This record gives sequence, structure tokens and C-alpha cells, in this order.
Amino acid sequence: MDVPLYLRPRVEPPLASLLGAAPFLHSLVDALGSPLNVLLPETVAENAARFRAVYRRHRLTGRIYFAHKANRSSALVRRLAAEDPAAVGIDVASLEELRHALGCGFTGDRVMATGPKDAEFLWLAARVGATVNLDSPGELDRLAGLVRGHGFGRVRVLARLSGFESADGKNGAGTRLLSRRSRFGTPVRDADALWAALERHADAVELVGLAYHLDTTGLEEKARALEQCVLLMDACRRRGLAPRAVDIGGGFGVGYVADAGEWQRWTTALSEAVLGGRPPLTWRGHGYGLRNEGGTVRGTMALYPGHRPHAGPGYLDELLSLPAPVLGREPGTLLLEHLHDLHIEPGRSLVDQCGLSLARVLDVRSTGEEPGAHLVRLGMNAGDVSLEEHGVLMDPVLLPRGDARQDDGREGAGGPVGVHLVGNLCLEADLITRRLVFLPRLPRAGDVLAFVNTAGYAMDFHAHQAQRQPSARTVAVEREGDSWRWCPDEDYWPITHPGGTPA
Repeated sequence: MDVPLYLRPRVEPPLASLLGAAPFLHSLVDALGSPLNVLLPETVAENAARFRAVYRRHRLTGRIYFAHKANRSSALVRRLAAEDPAAVGIDVASLEELRHALGCGFTGDRVMATGPKDAEFLWLAARVGATVNLDSPGELDRLAGLVRGHGFGRVRVLARLSGFESADGKNGAGTRLLSRRSRFGTPVRDADALWAALERHADAVELVGLAYHLDTTGLEEKARALEQCVLLMDACRRRGLAPRAVDIGGGFGVGYVADAGEWQRWTTALSEAVLGGRPPLTWRGHGYGLRNEGGTVRGTMALYPGHRPHAGPGYLDELLSLPAPVLGREPGTLLLEHLHDLHIEPGRSLVDQCGLSLARVLDVRSTGEEPGAHLVRLGMNAGDVSLEEHGVLMDPVLLPRGDARQDDGREGAGGPVGVHLVGNLCLEADLITRRLVFLPRLPRAGDVLAFVNTAGYAMDFHAHQAQRQPSARTVAVEREGDSWRWCPDEDYWPITHPGGTPA
């Protein structure tokens, strides 16, 4: 077999220390079953502190709103609820997320309600004093009707905008959108009608800021959108409105793969495999968006950028430091000069390094097709760790059982090996990943594979109980001296250690 094409994951403390405690992780799986999600609540607070450090560096004020949809955990939400109320809030995108946030300790004034909203969601958001991030003028009309009909006080709102144009774009020839057209928010070209609606409903709502979330990783596009929001806020003030915050959404990213060279080698090899220049790197030659047309690679690789030199707080710092195209100020300086608050809605990046998903190896056998390749069946399915769904590729970490015989000439022996990871459903499509995964040795039944850094959108975003297979339970863990303690996710509170003893 060719030189192994590893995509080894980026692992930082304390997640690295947890992975080193293989007997502890095996004991959790033995007691609670496979699959199993393990969370580190303290890490989410540390990530919030790193974002706050960027705010201080640019002398900005505003709030970090955790995008709740990234993870269903109670432990993570409770840990963030214990942070400085002026610094950390929560972004909820459904009625149940709002209920959960309130039950975990967030007060209404720290909540931002985003996304499309039904009447019940709007009613409770208005009732508890949440800030409503308006998705459309129609949503504004419905919210104002609820406020008047139920005698609520004025509700704070942000106007979410979309359809930003390039700096030289004008209506007509030469117009260019900064990113793909979004189905969320009010297009900038309709801003005047939105301002008029906000004036009409001034008795029911108070405009406190403008918001956007661009479906792009491009720094320049985001900087231009931020700049246009500052200009639009000036236009609002001329109409008697008084917005004071810019919410730039999320999309700060995570670096999943530790080594840039490994990521580059693998993506290059994928193109070679698509052209037939090397054996397939994926199940049945899947190209991840690439295809062979007459000896030429066509298409676009539909993968999350596995290695990112700037992600999370570093990406925010770079965005705020980027020269702005029209007003001649860095975005951070522009916000500071206009005395605007900055709000952000990180999800994936706020739970970076906050958890892992464990799966027991159930069976190992040869594929019968590719020389040297094996099928490894796990006690989980693709819905339990939806990395593939989000285009995230990285190797799991092999955690052998303590009694595994590693050099007996049978399963478990040998050097690097390519394996296909398959799930526990009776579906040909139930592949944990379509990539041929290289492991340092062949696993054996009873070993555990740890998929690290899954807390953001991977461990429970698509979880289900098809075929009545159990979905993953979730536990929170905390370091205690030289060992670890754990408790069920729903039993974690910041005022107690895992296990229930007072902090």
C-alpha cells in the first residue's frame, strides 16, 4: 500500500490529556454504551475568554452570543451562563432552544432570538425581553402585533441584512454580490422599506443594531459588509432611528487537521485518484465534488478547509485588522470611531476542542475488493458523528483496550493500515466517512475510536434512533488532580464538580 495519507486531528490541552486517559474513556464506554459523547465544559469558557481578549485588543465593547444550534448540551450552556452577563449571551434559533437557555440560567436580556420564528417563539422571546434578530419585514409585523396585543414593553430588535454588493456595485450593470444569495435577512436594496416599517412600529420595537451572516470564509467580503452596515447605521440615524451595534454573525471557523502538509498532500492525492493516477482514496471512488472529464479534473471540492492557519479568535482579530475598501479604516477602528458595539455569534469556534465522540469497534474484516483495505464496523452510525455531512475530514484516534495483544500475528498487529469506517445501520450508505482512513495499526473488536473536536455541529446535530439503535449519551468531564471525574451532561452545574460534590 502507498505511504499512509494521514489527516491527524489537531488536539490541544486539556483534550489531549483526556485522550491520554484511555482506561478512563474505555470505562465510560463500558458503563454508558457506544456511541458516547464526552464534553469539557471548562474549555468553552476558555474559548469565550480568547474571543474577549480580541475585543480588548481592539478596545471594543459588545457581546459574544453562543450559537446554541451547534450543540444540544446543557453543560456547555450552563457553563456559559455563569460567565460575565455583559460579555456572553446565547443565540437561540427555536422555541425549544429558548426554553433550554432560560432553564440553564440565561436571563432574557442575554438572549438573542435568530432564524425564522413562529408565533410561539416570538411570543416567548418578547415576553422574557430577548433581543429579536429580525429575519424579514413580515416577521417585524408579526412581532409588533404580538407586542401590542399582549401589552408587552418595547422589544429590542436587530435588522438582519443580506444581499450586500461590492463597493463599486450599483443597481444595474456591474452589480456583484459579496457572497452567495441568502434566503435569510432583508436584501440591502430593500433597506428603505425596512426603515419605514421600523418607524411605523416604533411604539412596539426599538432598533438597537444591524446584523448579517455571510455564507463565506472570505475576510474581504465580511469586512465590506461590516463597512456597509456602518454606513447604513448613519442612514438610520438620519431617519431618527438609533442603532448602536453591528452583529457580524459567526463563521470564524475551526482548524481540524494539525498538519498543513498532510491536508495539502491528501487533497492533491484526491485529484490524482479522480484522474485514475493512483488507487481510490474513497469508498467507490467518491470525488467530494471533483470529477474526471476527459483527463481533466472538473468541479469544486466540497470539503471544509481542514487546516486553517487563522480560525476562531484569530480569524476575528484578522477581520478587525483588515484594511477597509471605501472608508479607509480597519473594521475594528471603524467600529471604535463610531462608538458601535460589536456582537458575534460563534458556534463551531466557541466549542472548539470542547469534546469528542467515542465508538466501540464491533467487527473488522477485509473488504474483499481493495488489497489490504478493511471494513471496520463501529457501534455508531453516520448520524452520531456527522463530520461527513459537514465536509469535515480527520482521522479518529485509536484507543486499544488495555488487554489487547498487539503483536500476536492476528487482528491488532502490523503497521499503518487503510480502513473504511462503517456504521451500525442496515444501509449501504451508512459510512462514518467515505474516505479511506489510515490508522497506525488494524483495530480489533473491543477497541475504541475517538473522533475528536466533534462538539461543533458533529456530535448531535443529525443524531437519530433509526432501527432503534441508541443515539449517543453525553457526559461532562473535569480534571481532578491526576484523574478525571464525570457526570451526565444534564446533571452538570458550574457550582458543582462532576459527581455532585460542592465546588
